[in-house]
Amino acid sequence: MQEYKILVVDDEEDFIKGLSERLELREMKADVAMSGEEALKKFEEDEPAVMILDLKMPGMHGIDVLKKVKKAYPTTQVIILTGHGSEKDMEAAKKIGAFAYLEKPVEMDTLVETMNQAHTKWQKVKSSVDTAFMGAALAATGELDMAQQVMREEKGKK
Repeated sequence: MQEYKILVVDDEEDFIKGLSERLELREMKADVAMSGEEALKKFEEDEPAVMILDLKMPGMHGIDVLKKVKKAYPTTQVIILTGHGSEKDMEAAKKIGAFAYLEKPVEMDTLVETMNQAHTKWQKVKSSVDTAFMGAALAATGELDMAQQVMREEKGKK
């Protein structure tokens, strides 16, 4: 059923194990990281479409992870899932580009629906980015008519 890559980042081993099991029951498989540093290393290996990110972790704070991810991997959709957040954290996360901000405990159906919505947005953003790169590459090679056609087709999809 799952057709996209998910990364769950949380320092609470029991929580991350339980969430992974609950996702598997819904035929969704997630890679896991126990710290912000580990999450960033996993991005270098394989960029996920959706990341579920805790804020309060030893070492790198979730907001700092979010900043680095959105700068280097802007298409990845990040869902903040925290039990220790604040209004200030929520505002900062949204400003940086988090897709959603959820608080623990969260209903599994709510989390899965949010993940699916984030994946839908990832598909649209990824398509737009891919089209922009294709248009730029065509224009750079002198294929201006083809570049314009590609961009018109993308605009027509919206």
